[in-house]
Amino acid sequence: MADKQPQNNSDEIDLGQLFQMIGKGLNKIFIGFLRVFLYLKKRIFILLGLLIIGAALGYGLNQIRTKRLKTEVIVKPNMESKNYLYDVVNEIQANLKAKNIDFFKSIGVNLENLEGLEIEIGRVEGSKSSESDLKYLELLQSFEKTDAISDIVRAELENKSSFNHRITFFYKDADKGQRFAEKIIEYINTNDYFDGLVKTFRSNAENRIEENKTLLKQVDELVANYSKKMAQEDRLTGSERIVLDNQEQMDITGLFNLKNSLIRDIELKKMDLQENTDAIKVINFGKPQQVQKSFFGKSLVLIPLVLLGIFFVFSFLKYLNKKAAEIQ
Repeated sequence: MADKQPQNNSDEIDLGQLFQMIGKGLNKIFIGFLRVFLYLKKRIFILLGLLIIGAALGYGLNQIRTKRLKTEVIVKPNMESKNYLYDVVNEIQANLKAKNIDFFKSIGVNLENLEGLEIEIGRVEGSKSSESDLKYLELLQSFEKTDAISDIVRAELENKSSFNHRITFFYKDADKGQRFAEKIIEYINTNDYFDGLVKTFRSNAENRIEENKTLLKQVDELVANYSKKMAQEDRLTGSERIVLDNQEQMDITGLFNLKNSLIRDIELKKMDLQENTDAIKVINFGKPQQVQKSFFGKSLVLIPLVLLGIFFVFSFLKYLNKKAAEIQ
């Protein structure tokens, strides 16, 4: 029992020292906060003055800055032309930065001054696929694998997976800026490769529509002949009816299914013809609008922060100089 007593005292001393060290540490932190508080308190009027001056300068710069306009154009890439769309927009951006007037003259943009013109592109976020859309696609998969069903599934998947894109034009002059945007969109849609693809696609779609219409007429004739045959069979009796019964039966249900699929295919092809008029389909060409700036613009916040930063750096250097003088 006598041997364990010193160990307990040692543990109590160690814990006491630990709590004492923690207390000293917290006390130093508290003193540090007090010093910072006193430092800010002594200079509160200087800091408030810098904030007010900085905010006033920032507000003045926001007012002096020339108001910019913009035109937003919503487009949809067809024929797998999304990469081409981004490449050509990057090309235009590079020529704007380089102020390459000759390039823009070559595409019909006759501007002697490109100052203030900018172009940006980004994807327009669409709504997520709903549960009903997923159930619809699952239902389509349960049907027999026919060309019509495959086209429907393809069209639905392309509709859900493809995104529209927003091209934004920034400028100062409304008339020149709008003409600039129109010429750029016209230039984007001038591409021999995609022009050929569009023509081929439209020709194939038109031919398929005509072939489907011909098949529809044949199906209607078969259904009409079958109806006449059934009416004739109802009027016959005896041996004449036996002869007709031995003839091959027509799958009338299959004919109606074929007719519905042909009609649906014609509808899809007409929609394709409507959408695929250009490699980059313009969905909406906006009108000039003023660029909206946030109330807390960059200048309104940045300038006060810069002034405060300069003040604190100057104060820190002054403190270091004072400490260096004490060491000497």
